[in-house]
Amino acid sequence: VQLQASGGGLVQAGGSLRLSCTSSGRTFNSYSMGWFRQAPGKEREFVAAIDKNGVSTLYEDSVKGRFTVSRDRAEFAVYLQMNSLKPEDTAVYYCARTRRATIVREAKLYDHWGQGTQVTVSS
Repeated sequence: VQLQASGGGLVQAGGSLRLSCTSSGRTFNSYSMGWFRQAPGKEREFVAAIDKNGVSTLYEDSVKGRFTVSRDRAEFAVYLQMNSLKPEDTAVYYCARTRRATIVREAKLYDHWGQGTQVTVSS
């Protein structure tokens, strides 16, 4: 299974970006998916997750109300809409797949990871 994350870039504070995560595997829709990020010198941290049906979601506290995770089962894709971006959101963002039946925030519970996409928010 290969996961492809895209959509990162450079944006000013207060701006928006939409990240996409796609897979060539047709089993993509069978799994809950998560978004993580890693800033320079920091550990990878959980951002958001969505269940396989696109019904249940989970967010890290600092992004609640600003980020929205969604998925399009027909397109085998998961998205992360990021609004009101802040400089502290600057990081490499990764999408990942978990075999867990429920959505989880622990990185160790995700078994496949995309290559990451850089998000840079300037002040």
